[in-house]
Amino acid sequence: MASEKSKILIIGGTGYIGKHIVAASAKLGHPTFVLVRPSSASDPSKIGFFQGLPGAEVKILHGDLNDHESLVSAIKQVDIVISTVGGLQLADQVNIIAAIKETGNIKRFLPSEFGLDPERVTKIEPAASALAPKLAIRQAIKAAGIPYTLVSNNYFAGYSLPTLAQASPPIDKITIFGDGNTKGVFVVEDDIGIYTIKAANDPRTLNKKLYT
Repeated sequence: MASEKSKILIIGGTGYIGKHIVAASAKLGHPTFVLVRPSSASDPSKIGFFQGLPGAEVKILHGDLNDHESLVSAIKQVDIVISTVGGLQLADQVNIIAAIKETGNIKRFLPSEFGLDPERVTKIEPAASALAPKLAIRQAIKAAGIPYTLVSNNYFAGYSLPTLAQASPPIDKITIFGDGNTKGVFVVEDDIGIYTIKAANDPRTLNKKLYT
């Protein structure tokens, strides 16, 4: 008999990379839960994506990153928590850590690490300030003794390649940092979703950092 699939909660699942991870979780047959703010739960543009995804059913849970009780309630229902929150909410992941610590049932936490590894990039502004919360969250996870996996995928191919990795679409010139010889890594978002879900369930990635 096949082993029971782990239950996975995605926080930030209505966001850019979050949708790909939700889709991958469902496709791989995991009971999948998405924490959605009540204000977004009735917005078809936010949750319509989850209806009819192939694979396991996606269950919408109402809650908020800053509502401790809703976090605890959601986390109690699952085995794995994956955060895909955006840059402005990276520091708020301490609330997820506190809820996981309280419930004590989570086998793996994957914080919102998607993108560049703050320990392996040149510390120049504005990147240094933007990446600082990732380092703080890593330290908080380790201090809390929570089982984790860090996933670093560098650039999102579908997002970055059309603009040549610029903040806005290029017109007649682009900005290149350094001497122009630095290599970049661009990964297709659907692939990020699949290997994130597989890594979350792989004992080899426990308390490890995963690179593409």
